[in-house]
Amino acid sequence: MKLGGGWVWRLLFLSSLAVAAVVSSDEPSEADVLDRDGDMRLDEEEMQVLMADDEEEEAMVTDEEQFDEDKDGDEKSETDTNVTFQVTYKTPVATGDVYFAETFDDGSLDRWQPSKTTKEDADDEIAKYDGKWMVEPLKENKVPGDQGLVLKSRAKHHAIAAMLDKPFVFQDEPLVVQYEVNFQDGIDCGGAYIKLLSDSGSLSLEQFHDRTPYTIMFGPDKCGEDYKLHFIFRHKNPLNKDMEEKHAKRADVDLKKFYTDKKTHLYTLVLNPDNSYEMFIDQSSVSRGNLLYDMVPPVNPPKEIDDPNDSKPDDWDERAKIPDPEAVKPDDWDEDAPAKIEDPDALKPEGWLDDEPEFVSDPNAEKPEDWDEEMDGEWEAPQVPNPSCETAPGCGEWKRPMINNPQYKGKWKAPLIDNPHYQGVWKPRKMMNPEYFEDLQPFRMTSFKALGLELWSMTSDIYFDNFIITSHKEVADRWASDSWGLKKLVASANEPGIFSQLMMAAEERPWLWIIYVLTVGLPVGLAVLFCWPKKPVDDYVYRRVDQPQSHIEEEEEEEEEGEADEEEKEAGAGEPAAAQDEGERQESDGQGDNQVGADNEEEEMEEEEEEESEENKTPERTLEDEQKDGGDVAEESHKQAVRKRRVRKD
Repeated sequence: MKLGGGWVWRLLFLSSLAVAAVVSSDEPSEADVLDRDGDMRLDEEEMQVLMADDEEEEAMVTDEEQFDEDKDGDEKSETDTNVTFQVTYKTPVATGDVYFAETFDDGSLDRWQPSKTTKEDADDEIAKYDGKWMVEPLKENKVPGDQGLVLKSRAKHHAIAAMLDKPFVFQDEPLVVQYEVNFQDGIDCGGAYIKLLSDSGSLSLEQFHDRTPYTIMFGPDKCGEDYKLHFIFRHKNPLNKDMEEKHAKRADVDLKKFYTDKKTHLYTLVLNPDNSYEMFIDQSSVSRGNLLYDMVPPVNPPKEIDDPNDSKPDDWDERAKIPDPEAVKPDDWDEDAPAKIEDPDALKPEGWLDDEPEFVSDPNAEKPEDWDEEMDGEWEAPQVPNPSCETAPGCGEWKRPMINNPQYKGKWKAPLIDNPHYQGVWKPRKMMNPEYFEDLQPFRMTSFKALGLELWSMTSDIYFDNFIITSHKEVADRWASDSWGLKKLVASANEPGIFSQLMMAAEERPWLWIIYVLTVGLPVGLAVLFCWPKKPVDDYVYRRVDQPQSHIEEEEEEEEEGEADEEEKEAGAGEPAAAQDEGERQESDGQGDNQVGADNEEEEMEEEEEEESEENKTPERTLEDEQKDGGDVAEESHKQAVRKRRVRKD
């Protein structure tokens, strides 16, 4: 079979794609650093602005970089010999209509107020909000000059808040909330969400706790294997003025990778005046919906509800099927027949040891020295399988095996028929909902004037950075390009090579070694098998077949020549015999002519002799013809052999 080499390369290409998919299954794509759904892109001019001149401060893209601040406030970084990529970081400046912006690059928390209260309904030991907050750079993929707010304590309550530059009032402008989170040590159980604290006269940041009124809660949360992205807003009931929490539907994508890859991720919430909302992670949409239709519980209650005073009538029949009242049990129906019976055809195997028990006392067992018969009772050796039964088909009393009883029918039941009195499933009657209201503008929720983080986490070193609250998505995108975009570039530059990624993936999942071996070995083996140069098939067949065939043909020719000579000799010997028979025939004919006038007996004798001579002439002629035909065949075969030899010589 002759195969082309193209399919081998296709197989190699597909195998490489499969390995790449396995390696990158738990990591977000880094191909387009800031190109997500067309929301933000870095063109060539912006990239040139980001690149550092030799005279400017340089952000070295290495995990070993250290950033220190000297007495004069000058910043410097210890460069590494392996630096291959450099970017310049400048503290982003918010432009446009901004209500809140925070970078923490100044290293202070003057704007932020830690909570000094205690958590309600909690033990005194853990009720205090005594978790520590610090401003630090990232542990990995750090950009010198860039710092963030870090949750430092483990298994403690944390609460900190800051006032907005001005309260946000829900009118005709969208709301855009955006910030960065990095679970530097992963996350076991805890959250990284923010709360937008409602504008009320009693708001005190020092008394910020879990029950402080908020308008919106947004951000990641995880406990166990439940990965969530919260969006909760509190809606005021216009009738009783109660506040109810409305939860958005779950995100449409798997969020696990954002909690486990130890990278900085950008979380964005966009809330529009037309009641639509959309959530983004790294500027990719993960959930969208409408406040009127995609919240649980719904914003507006149903118009009608079940009448709580209505009850089902006593004679209401909900049975769709009933037993046939006219059915009668057959006379041959035996309800007492057992389901299983002994097999009557079973025979006890030969060699069955009826007198040997299946288990015997262990002869090697010894009573423990501390055995107290008064407390523990009489000691008995443990039971072990009887060694005599190892070679026998069985021991003990033999019993016939049980089989299904062919006569078993079970308890008789009347067949079911349609219920002529069926009235359907009863439902209470509907009534107007006394608590019904219709709010067609849930976007116009309670205004807020502060941003707070109130968290409990079993993991420390959760990193927060670059908070911004604005009314325009473009403003948030520009802010992200100057902050999170650089972190993305740094992380991309520090990504290990494909070989290192394959090795790390194999360490976590050893079964990948099998795929690696097949991916590399299979194409190589196929390439060697089908693409290795080899000699033409025709030459190979000629050498294997033609050389011995000539020798065989020579032997066949010699045999044919010998047979031809023998046939010629037989033909020559047959000619005198034929001539002799012909002479005898002529002699008998002459004798018949000279004896014309003899008596009848002589004539009858002559007739008999003539008949005998005719019978002899027939086979003689046949033999002569066959000899002539044989000679012709021998001559023809001889000619064919000569032709073959000539063709072979040519």
